[in-house]
Amino acid sequence: MAKRVFIKTYGCQMNVYDSARMADVLAPLGFVAADDAADADMVVLNTCHIREKAAEKIYSELGRLRRLKEERRRAGVEFLIAVAGCVAQAEGEEMLRRAPFVDIVCGPQAYHRLPALVARARATPGQGVVDTDFPADSKFDFLPESHAPQGVAAFLSVQEGCDKFCTFCVVPYTRGAEASRPVVAVIDEARRMVARGAREITLLGQNVNAYRGEGPDGSRWGLGRLIGGLAEIDGLLRLRYTTSHPRDMDDDLIAAHRNVAALMPFLHLPVQSGSDTVLERMNRRHAADDYRRLVDRLRAARPDLALSSDFIVGFPGESDADFDATLRLVADIGYAQAFSFKYSPRPGTPAAEMAAQVPEQVKAERLARLQSLLRGQQDDFNRACVGRVMPILFDRPGRRAGQSLGRSPFLQPVHVDDPTIELGDLRPVRIRAAQPNSLAGTVVSAAVVAERVPA
Repeated sequence: MAKRVFIKTYGCQMNVYDSARMADVLAPLGFVAADDAADADMVVLNTCHIREKAAEKIYSELGRLRRLKEERRRAGVEFLIAVAGCVAQAEGEEMLRRAPFVDIVCGPQAYHRLPALVARARATPGQGVVDTDFPADSKFDFLPESHAPQGVAAFLSVQEGCDKFCTFCVVPYTRGAEASRPVVAVIDEARRMVARGAREITLLGQNVNAYRGEGPDGSRWGLGRLIGGLAEIDGLLRLRYTTSHPRDMDDDLIAAHRNVAALMPFLHLPVQSGSDTVLERMNRRHAADDYRRLVDRLRAARPDLALSSDFIVGFPGESDADFDATLRLVADIGYAQAFSFKYSPRPGTPAAEMAAQVPEQVKAERLARLQSLLRGQQDDFNRACVGRVMPILFDRPGRRAGQSLGRSPFLQPVHVDDPTIELGDLRPVRIRAAQPNSLAGTVVSAAVVAERVPA
């Protein structure tokens, strides 16, 4: 009888990709997907360390799983609990001390060894096993080929780790140094994804535009060249990538935004602050005007390019003038959407030990002002789409019968009521309404657009 595994994913898109690969790794052991922890024989929490109090939230979830494990133990049924991802990497042995009922603690570079870890956990019940090593060989070399059903929109990890060491960030400590997958491996996996139904692929990396993969001839390919190679795959309609660092946006990648029709005109380019003083304390290694000039170059290459970004308010030492500089930058650039957060200390990062921590009330007030400005820009961008005809790639059913949900070139969700639409269709849609977090439209042609359509 098949065993069932429930994988709960926290955080970034790379964790979504990793969770899918964990399912592939566990499949040879007889594990099939469960929809809920209560129906599973094994639960994997694939964790993220970016958000505030991430570790405490995981321990709270583990408390609920402990009760489920005790119920199974009394019934004589095996129930394994594994914690993977960045919180597992950061906590290591400490997790077994605080939650001794956990069977497996596995870092993000070690999940390809899950079958061996399961065997060890079964052989030594109650003792727990930990694997948070950074192996010399890439985990991607040991992952099995996936045969699971593939959605219309897929994630593909091409780069991991970060060498930037921003003072607020734990990624270099939990994901390790920057490493890029070979070009052939990336293109081969993308071809398999397309063969299984993917029409849009988002390339992932903690610092994805630092990609420097080994090409077929031994040369190093940057992300722009990789995108050009992927765009030649028959049946692949759209490409995106995230997350980027302004310092790694090179000429080839900017040119790809101009020359590669499959590369969508939407870019997530985090700036974090508009103040040079704060950027220096963050160790971002770019100034606000460097970012402005970079955006000018990108928009010269692709005039319809829409931008998204990340912002941290209330970073240690941030003054009213520093925050005003962030508001000015937002007003200068104009964003289609953005993510903004109050600064919260991450244990082990330099910023957590900095003087002049900003009071919570001040952070909350600043965040409200920034989010009001960003929300206004997003609303303006969405309203400007009304009346336009845009190619929409439909990737999931809507909430009502006969309704389908797709994505615009600018990543906006678009709802259409049309029973003729099938998942994977790329249709021209006239946008008729802008809602708070999505658009609504009407197909203007019954014919499926079966080719790459520029925005």
